[in-house]
Amino acid sequence: MIGAPGTEAEMIAPVPRISIQAFCESQEIAQIIQRAVSDRRMEKAHVKVHMGGAAAAVEAYRSAPTPNIIVLETSAQRNELIADLDALAEFCDAGTKVVVAGRLNDIVLYRELIARGVSDYLVAPFEAMDFIRTISGLYTQADAPPLGKIIAVTGVKGGAGASVIAHNVGFAIARDLELQTVIADMDLGFGTAGLDFNQDPPQGIADAVFAPDRLDANLLDRLLSRCTERLSILAAPATLDRVYDFSDTAFDLLIDILRASTPFIVLDVPHGWNGWTRRALVGADEIILVANPDLANLRNAKSLVDTLKAARPHDGAPHLVMNQAGVPKRPEISVADFCKAVDLEAECIIPFDPKLFGTAANNGQMIAEVEASSKIATTFSELARAVTGKQEIRRSSKSLLQPFMDMLAGKKAS
Repeated sequence: MIGAPGTEAEMIAPVPRISIQAFCESQEIAQIIQRAVSDRRMEKAHVKVHMGGAAAAVEAYRSAPTPNIIVLETSAQRNELIADLDALAEFCDAGTKVVVAGRLNDIVLYRELIARGVSDYLVAPFEAMDFIRTISGLYTQADAPPLGKIIAVTGVKGGAGASVIAHNVGFAIARDLELQTVIADMDLGFGTAGLDFNQDPPQGIADAVFAPDRLDANLLDRLLSRCTERLSILAAPATLDRVYDFSDTAFDLLIDILRASTPFIVLDVPHGWNGWTRRALVGADEIILVANPDLANLRNAKSLVDTLKAARPHDGAPHLVMNQAGVPKRPEISVADFCKAVDLEAECIIPFDPKLFGTAANNGQMIAEVEASSKIATTFSELARAVTGKQEIRRSSKSLLQPFMDMLAGKKAS
């Protein structure tokens, strides 16, 4: 029984491919359900909202099969509500679940409804996320392991350095937080995960995407390339012997299997805008947008932020990472002006350091492996904590902004 908005909505399991029909008495509840339907977690469900309450539901199912879930809004008192449910029960098919939305916050009524086979009882008023949580909970086992968290990383412009950020953040989650992590390189033609981790696996993400009829947890486990005890990668083939055109849903099964088996999945999403890249970003639990401080990045970041906020109304804003800041002699937009324009606060600023990043790239290592004590390595560790929710990121001059300030100070001294 839910009476107030919940928390940690981002970890609510996606609702499976089910049919839901709601019968409402008020426009208020109908609108709440419509808002819930637009959420990414409800994307697979087929939902219809009707007016008329319990009476309309009984009439509708006299000659029609019932859906997977019936949602009934009622303002009736206990006896009348029980009578309505008894009338509806005559026409309900086996396996149909019923969720009641009522105004009475009565534990005795709740227990009586559950005893009569009602799946759950929502106390109005409630929020869209309460509705989603309730529907999701009907298909999530209480003793099931925690759902994996999807972290999608993409650059707002080509060359922004998003892959480097994705790989170092994934490495930090596995090493510093000691959490099982998989990095999936979704840039099949030009992906660099294999190079960055000094791996050359014979199989990888292409074998999963191009053979969906064979893909299961066992096959996926064979396709993963283990980098450390807690970190594995799905490497891209990085060959051009075929064209990598995908449907919107091409990666859905892969992501579902990863989510069911791995606590944290980092998607290295290539810069671009098509059906499957949009779906990967919108469907993620957390998004990292990587940008450089110039005008083209600013324009693209603004477009992406606005689009993602509109598509994810019940999720937090993307995390903005300003990368390659402080390139010598390059005119740059200040971080403050950049953030103001895109209406986001920078999660961190990563300075331009060609020696450190170049050494890591050429050695097939992460920044923390090349220089564990560097402030940039600390930045990646703190960013990993922020996107996993394990610890709020520190926005002090002695943490994330310090590498940038130290670099500027060094330039002035020279």
